[in-house]
Amino acid sequence: MFPEYRELITKLKGSDAHFTRLFDKHNDMDQLIKNMESRVVQATAVEIETLKKEKLQLKDRIYAHLRSAEGAQA
Repeated sequence: MFPEYRELITKLKGSDAHFTRLFDKHNDMDQLIKNMESRVVQATAVEIETLKKEKLQLKDRIYAHLRSAEGAQA
């Protein structure tokens, strides 16, 4: 996710607890969705779609945080 921000992500994960929580939650949701889609975890199609939408919103928040942090470094 966001390879162009790899260095900034590493920096923020070491210094910004809020960013780390967002990033970790996104990764946890991604794994849960994969498990649901592969039937390791029981879920309906509606539940999977709902989680995908939540994950996308979280990704948008992460991107906004990255852009803000990038601007603060300039």
